[in-house]
Amino acid sequence: MSGTFHELVLGGVLVSPFVTYVAAALAVFLLLRPVLARVGFEDLFSAPPVALLSLYVVILALLIVLL
Repeated sequence: MSGTFHELVLGGVLVSPFVTYVAAALAVFLLLRPVLARVGFEDLFSAPPVALLSLYVVILALLIVLL
């Protein structure tokens, strides 16, 4: 049930699929941040940077599992 991973080629250099997932997760996270700021996500936690980092890791893990 394991899928095949296709490398991204940038200028003749093979880029690991993990790097692609990291970039995609960062894009999703940056699009999500204004929504989180509007609903007061950071106010719910005593350490907002840790909560945001944890959210990024969850997004990255979901991308890896689902794609």
